[in-house]
This record gives sequence, structure tokens and C-alpha cells, in this order.
Amino acid sequence: MRALRAAGLVLVALALQTTLAHAVMGNRAAFDLVLVVVLYLALAAGPTAGMLMGATAGLVQDGLSGGIVGVGSLAKTIVGFGAGVAGSQFIVTGMAPRAVVFFLGSLAHAGCALGMYHLIDPRGVTIGYRGLVAQALLNTVIGVFAFYVVERFPDWLMQRRLRRASVRRRWSS
Repeated sequence: MRALRAAGLVLVALALQTTLAHAVMGNRAAFDLVLVVVLYLALAAGPTAGMLMGATAGLVQDGLSGGIVGVGSLAKTIVGFGAGVAGSQFIVTGMAPRAVVFFLGSLAHAGCALGMYHLIDPRGVTIGYRGLVAQALLNTVIGVFAFYVVERFPDWLMQRRLRRASVRRRWSS
């Protein structure tokens, strides 16, 4: 059941990435929602889940992007595994440690992908450092916000139920 939820989350991220990123920024994506989901799952479920979701999501994203199939997948696999190991070895429950993992994971993903593209074609891809840091920062904000919402959602739901129950008691008295 968890694997099905994770796959659904990756599919939603892929759909949002292809629609939102291109609608907002044209061909240049300012964020990578698929990477954010891979990092989130790696921190939440461990290195194996991060590695498997990174490989799967990366292959699907590579296939949809029209680039070289496998480069993004390998980069997401490495980063997902690394984030999962960091999440299982260190206490990554606060906002600051999660922000560090999302930021470093985004930079590591960019470094792996650009390094592999450079090995394939040395004259190929060039991206400015400002763009990489901006994307890493935006991925970090989205990832930390996602953890915040997911952790707070059960509390919000319980408070809503309690408020409804108290309103019903008032009306019935």
C-alpha cells in the first residue's frame, strides 16, 4: 500500500512538473518537484525507497523530457539513496536538518546530472551557478513545506472534527 501511495505521489509530481514548470518558466524549470518527492520519500521511508523511487521517477521523467534516458534516473537514484542513508543515520526531524538535506540533495542531483552530460558531450550543457542555487533553494522551500503540511494534516483534521462535534453539541442542547 505504501508503494502504491509513493507511486501515486511521483505521478502527481510528474504531472505537476510537466504542467506547472513549463507554464511558469517556459522550457527552463525553476524547480524539480520529482526530485523533491524522491528526497521526501527517501527521508520518510529510507534508502531503499529513495533509491527505487529515484530510479523509477527518473526514468519516467527522462522518457517524458526527450533528453538522454538514464542520466536523470541515475542522478535521482544516487541522491535518493544518499538522502535515505542520511535520514536513517542522522536525526533529520527538524526543519533545519531537512532543509540541509533538500538543499544538498538538489545540488548533488544537479552535479551528478551535469557531470554525466559533460562526460557524454563535453561541449553540451552549461548552466550558471546562480540558477542551480536558485533551483536548490526553491526545491528546499517546497520540500520543507511539504513535510510541514504532511506532519500537521492529521492534527488539523482532528481539530476540525472536534470543532464540528462541539458545534453539533451546542445545536442539539
